[in-house]
Amino acid sequence: MEEIETRRCSAGWQRVFSHDSRSTSTPMRFALYEPDAPVRGVLVFLSGLTCSEQNVITKGHFQAAAAEAGVAVLCPDTSPRGDGVPDVPEYDFGIGAGFYLDATEPPYAQHFQMRSYIMDELLPWASARHPGPVGVTGHSMGGHGAFVLALNHPTRFASLSALAPIASATSCPWGRKALAGYLGDEGRIDQDASLLLAERGWDGPILVDQGAADDFLAEQLQPELLEEAAAACDANLTLRRQPDFDHSYYFVSTFLADHVRWHARQW
Repeated sequence: MEEIETRRCSAGWQRVFSHDSRSTSTPMRFALYEPDAPVRGVLVFLSGLTCSEQNVITKGHFQAAAAEAGVAVLCPDTSPRGDGVPDVPEYDFGIGAGFYLDATEPPYAQHFQMRSYIMDELLPWASARHPGPVGVTGHSMGGHGAFVLALNHPTRFASLSALAPIASATSCPWGRKALAGYLGDEGRIDQDASLLLAERGWDGPILVDQGAADDFLAEQLQPELLEEAAAACDANLTLRRQPDFDHSYYFVSTFLADHVRWHARQW
């Protein structure tokens, strides 16, 4: 690990690391916010389409809340990058759009191994640095990733939330395109937040914030499917529809600090 950025922020340090990943076979970058206060646990934030680790650390406005609550915040990139990584011109597939899964279809299988990267490389490293509970949250594609990682690995995560998540990857254009291209199957139930929740449930509360003026609400996000899934398995889901908010980082920056504090209370 090479620490390539170190900046004082609130009562803590915003760091960015670079390293060679064995999962993706590429160089990878990730961010870690570390408060001065004793760290009580690690919150993983998964970013949305087109983002890198930089978007949330510069525009998310979460650091003051994390410093106060004693929460370290780990922010992976959204995909492998660099020479030899396959890409397409569209924003919703390829570089910047890894969907936090392990691809099986060529030419993506060689590098797009984001689930293994997070679960087998970043989380063990972060937990060794800061032992304690681990929570997961994310925005949009990252909200999908938060649900799918937590529901597929329930013993690894102590808390789960999301901001404007893709509620059903098998029911929206973004998700079907990604599942077909990376996995060869646009109906993969194990990559669908709502279907997984209905089938497996979640032992604990779940917090979701959704902007009511989000341009992607009806076609891509479909939060009502999460509500239906939670009702089917009697999960404790709180879905807050926020009037007038869209899908942008104006929305994320308004509510992410509250999610940081919420995760700390679950631990």
